[in-house]
Amino acid sequence: MKTAGNVIIIGGGPAGLTAAYELTKAGRHAVVLEKDEVLGGIARTVNHRGYRFDIGGHRFFTKVPAVEALWREVLAEGEFLRRQRLSRIYYRKKFFHYPLRTWNALRGLGLVNSALIGLSYCRAQLFPRRPERTFEDWVTNRFGARLYRTFFKSYTEKVWGMPCHQISAEWAAQRIRGLSLVAALRNAFVPQSNHDRRAVIKTLIDAFDYPRLGPGQMWETMAELISHRGSEVRCNAAVGAIHCDSDRVEALTVNGALVAGTHFISSMPLRELIEKLTPTAPAEVREAAAGLRYRDFLTVALVLNKRDVFPDNWIYIHDPDVKLGRIQNFKNWSPAMVPDPSQTCLGLEYFCFEGDGLWTMPDAELIELGKRELAAIGLAQAGDVVDGAVVRMPKAYPVYDAHYTEHLAVVRRYLARFTNLQVVGRNGMHRYNNQDHSMYTAMLAVRNILGGQYDLWNVNAEQEYHETVTRLESTQPRVPAAVTAERS
Repeated sequence: MKTAGNVIIIGGGPAGLTAAYELTKAGRHAVVLEKDEVLGGIARTVNHRGYRFDIGGHRFFTKVPAVEALWREVLAEGEFLRRQRLSRIYYRKKFFHYPLRTWNALRGLGLVNSALIGLSYCRAQLFPRRPERTFEDWVTNRFGARLYRTFFKSYTEKVWGMPCHQISAEWAAQRIRGLSLVAALRNAFVPQSNHDRRAVIKTLIDAFDYPRLGPGQMWETMAELISHRGSEVRCNAAVGAIHCDSDRVEALTVNGALVAGTHFISSMPLRELIEKLTPTAPAEVREAAAGLRYRDFLTVALVLNKRDVFPDNWIYIHDPDVKLGRIQNFKNWSPAMVPDPSQTCLGLEYFCFEGDGLWTMPDAELIELGKRELAAIGLAQAGDVVDGAVVRMPKAYPVYDAHYTEHLAVVRRYLARFTNLQVVGRNGMHRYNNQDHSMYTAMLAVRNILGGQYDLWNVNAEQEYHETVTRLESTQPRVPAAVTAERS
């Protein structure tokens, strides 16, 4: 195989593996360094005694044609399942369909409360909050204060561990742009089959694809193809130091040995990237990187001796009386995830900070907590549980607090000096990207190595990468003139 120097890729998640896969297609040699023993990052699939479960559910739906083509290229068509979505919100001991179903919502909320929600929405349209700085401002302007308090506040604060008025409005604008009460009602009355696929808001999609054995099947298969083409995928390969001069990265220290390369692609958390640079970055850059915060996550997987527990793919738990944030029913994602059809495997998701009480709780206690909370919301009894496992995922979500944009700008300006280093993916860019956006940043990074000039920061920023894409983007995007000027 023709090579032109090693491309060293830090991280074996969707972004890192995509970069390596694309490089091997171009005849380049890649080395993927994954510090964990399992590939896929937060998009991995865990196998516990034959029961497979995700770290959160991962839908395969995208509006980026290049990513869609890559998925189909890696996995055979028979390995993708087409799934009809069913998800609900558990609120005040009742279940509400999400996306919204009008009569279900009216029955659950009551006519009086629904009327007050309508009046609150009208008030928000007449007197919107300006300036729109926080998540609370953003949602209130589009749904009204009453519906914000009903369906957004408690769950969002449980996810992020901070008040909604401390979360940047940019998070909502990036993740759920286009979503409003009018959009939700339109979606409730007009079947999605009548919608232009390009205009469907991603959070409202009613069908998606899913690998038969979970998303980990995608990354395991991709790693096999990378290795078959002569490149390397190394697990348990933690980067200890990143050696650089004034404008280039030269090598990495990995398990005590030096790994040299001509180009470097990093999907490790930006905070860690800056911490590992040697010589060290200036103090103001290290301080900015230290200010980038993360929300951590753990899954308590419970195996129940019940054939059917509930019909949903997942349920959002908007109940402040339990710590549980969301429940996945993996059997309803794919029957192949559960080896015994008379049993069910549920993933109970808890949002936490590394080192807090939930994170440090022993596995046995977390399993008991999961049993109690499952019984408390009436979905199953503790006695139904016959097995359990716990998986912790540090730095699952980059936090968009009031100061993250300033911190990120400082870090970006400093990293721009390195001509052979690119950052990709969710944690690599400290952006709440979906896996398709993360993969696309990696694809563009490879094109840059091959001679292109693409700005990775435009992905999922201001154009069609948002949730409300209005036109399908070609696989050869142009770099805006302003971006080109910044690089010259």
